Amino acid sequence: MKKCLVLTAFLLIGFKSFAQLLTLSGTITDEAGKGVPFATIYVKNTTKGTSANSDGNYQIQLSAGEYEVFFRAVGFRQDSRKIDLKASKVINIRLAAELYQLKDVLINGNGEDPAYAIIRKAIKKRKTYLNQVNAYSAEVYIKGLQKLLAAPKKFLGADINKMARENGLDSNRRGIVYLSESQSKVTFMKPDNIHEEMISSKVSGRNNAFSFNRASDMRVNFYANFEEWEGISNRPFVSPIADNAMLYYRYKLLGTTVENGETVNKIQVIPRRDYDPAFSGVIYILEDSWRIYGLDLYMTKKANLNFVDTLKVSEQFYPVSKNVWMPSTIRFDFTGGIFGFRIGGYYISIYKDYNLNPIINKKEFAEVLKITKEVNKKDSTYWNAERPIPLTSEETVDYQKKQILAQKRESKPYLDSLDRIYNKFKADQFIYGRGYSHRNRFSKEYYNFGSLLSSIQYNTVQGFVLSYNASYFKNIDSLTNRFVRLAANLKYGFSDHNIHGSLNGTTPVDKFIFGFDLGSDVVDMNNQQPFGKALNLNTSYSLYLRQNYQKFYQKDFAGISLSRRITGGWQAAFSTEFADRSWLNNTSNYSFFYQDSRQFTSNNPFSPYSNSPLFANSQAFKIGFRTTYDFSNKYETLPSGRRYFPSKYPTIGLSYTKGIKNIFGSDVDYDLLSADISKSNISLGFYGKTSFYVGAGKFLNTNSIYFTDYKHFNGNQLSVYEASINKFLLLDYYKYSTNTEYLEGHLEHNFSGFITNKLPLIRKFKLQEIVDVNYLATPSLKNYTELGFGLEYLGLRAMYGTSFINGGHVANGFRVGLRLGL
Repeated sequence: MKKCLVLTAFLLIGFKSFAQLLTLSGTITDEAGKGVPFATIYVKNTTKGTSANSDGNYQIQLSAGEYEVFFRAVGFRQDSRKIDLKASKVINIRLAAELYQLKDVLINGNGEDPAYAIIRKAIKKRKTYLNQVNAYSAEVYIKGLQKLLAAPKKFLGADINKMARENGLDSNRRGIVYLSESQSKVTFMKPDNIHEEMISSKVSGRNNAFSFNRASDMRVNFYANFEEWEGISNRPFVSPIADNAMLYYRYKLLGTTVENGETVNKIQVIPRRDYDPAFSGVIYILEDSWRIYGLDLYMTKKANLNFVDTLKVSEQFYPVSKNVWMPSTIRFDFTGGIFGFRIGGYYISIYKDYNLNPIINKKEFAEVLKITKEVNKKDSTYWNAERPIPLTSEETVDYQKKQILAQKRESKPYLDSLDRIYNKFKADQFIYGRGYSHRNRFSKEYYNFGSLLSSIQYNTVQGFVLSYNASYFKNIDSLTNRFVRLAANLKYGFSDHNIHGSLNGTTPVDKFIFGFDLGSDVVDMNNQQPFGKALNLNTSYSLYLRQNYQKFYQKDFAGISLSRRITGGWQAAFSTEFADRSWLNNTSNYSFFYQDSRQFTSNNPFSPYSNSPLFANSQAFKIGFRTTYDFSNKYETLPSGRRYFPSKYPTIGLSYTKGIKNIFGSDVDYDLLSADISKSNISLGFYGKTSFYVGAGKFLNTNSIYFTDYKHFNGNQLSVYEASINKFLLLDYYKYSTNTEYLEGHLEHNFSGFITNKLPLIRKFKLQEIVDVNYLATPSLKNYTELGFGLEYLGLRAMYGTSFINGGHVANGFRVGLRLGL
């Protein structure tokens, strides 16, 4: 491999010499001699350009010849130099402050600033420039840098000082925590098709890592009406030249200047209200063409940003043809902090070699991003030749220092030394903490054992239960993300004195994922797991409130499954299971409180005060088939394999379950066919996001069927619940399960702060308004409807719900939901 890299370096050097590429470099400073950070450099009548670094240093590779080179920076007068490049040359540039002059203008009777007339013309031309370019290709260089500006010495028991030293930070826990560069070739075609191929990638301190930089993530288009930056803000931000921009902005003309024969208007944009989803800053509009020449905008915490205090976006344009201007540089700067940590940094992208008439194969747009395992193998010789922005001295030191750390961190002795520390057994953690984990980082093997305290459960069927979990994980191929997983559970009921154990796992088999599940367990009669998987709610309600809503049966089982992606958005899975199901009675009557005033119900939800069995003991052999299609053919190719993107269209699913009699003594004989359609987070712009789920099914045959085979629903009768799109707020867990047919629908809309952001004081909490509508119809239930209203913050929601059957009011109540999938 090293020989290949050396050979590649020689070939690159030889090619450069053959093409006679020369370096134009220097430093761009202001009149006081201070470096001008991120100034833009571009060559007239070409699509070649670059940017200075944060110290004002620049370099650009050109063939020998005569050029006119322009040097631009926000707030400075543009400079240009005619250069006869016969050998590599150093040219330092000193930029003078730009003088934007206010002409004598007529103010109308309403005292309107002349900026408004300019903005109206820019708004009128917005769609023209939005749709002007049908397709293009370009090369993009991206650099990302994040620095830790401050940090506590300890956090949640962790020694931050030690972690800082191990990651190359200084004694004050400050320094670069992420530095990465990448180069990509990007092809675009209207309306929103993009294909990006990463050519090279470099991550400081991570020899085998691939950059997180994505040209698609850096794209902005202020000719669109708004910008949606998922995660940074719950709301989209209005462009200063959006169709409705006048409702969100005030404008002030700061002056005009002339550059390259073009009159540039400098306009200050000011949000009309502090908490509107609007930018502050400056936008530059060209006279007569009314296009964007550049912009320097920012947002602050007043706009209810998430995770960052200030986010600044700067964009510069330059002509790539007579009538078309394209971005030359896009830069994001940010600062933020939480829990005593402060972080800041920037991401900058530089575009060059635009082609407005690329040869396009429409099929290539199915692959949104391509990263091969060779892109991070480029050596320093390559980067020194290809890097358009010179490294600062701080960045150079970071690469050098962390290269040594990376070699150390990837060695077996170092990884083993970490494992020796991490793998020490700690009794307190094993009893009531996170349990015990044993790692072998070098061989990528992990063993996990749960804590004893978290293993304790309670229900009226088994009494106190020790439900202990252990798991094993082995990464067998890091590049393709293939792994083996095994998990085991052992249960003992202190009241019924029964032991149950189960084992399950998954492993890749060719293009399939093979799974198995076998053992004995006490499980919920409702297979939708309405009590959730993580909160252990039945234990809390039983012990503290003496309310045992959950009902159980014993299941001895063995099953296997096969699943795979057929193609694109089409996936399928097949499963089969044999199970012996047994009815169980309550064996415990214990609770902490209310022993004299409340009575536990029986394990029969339809006969709460009688121990009569709900179903006879039975055996069941079942096969199941499930297929889904989400209309998505877009994916990214990573060294670990393909990862498909969710579609903008709904996902449709089809399921079939067959209970087969007389195989292994099976007692069941039924057929259930069901279909569903769902979609999450459908963007409605300023009005939030909508999610929905609709499912319908019918039992084609019920010659022999038991309650555990019924179609069950994700009901809820508790004040606390795990929230999901197909969750009811008030529905009984078992009462409306059916063996005939059903229609189920759920609609949830998140207004993303559309209302609360308009309310003083309340807006600071970044609350999101939630509206739920849930519906269920079966032959016995007819029409059941729920309406829910509430607020959500960081995945925690408070809801008020009310329910109706055939229009008649049934129940209402408050619910607290937790979205654990966030």
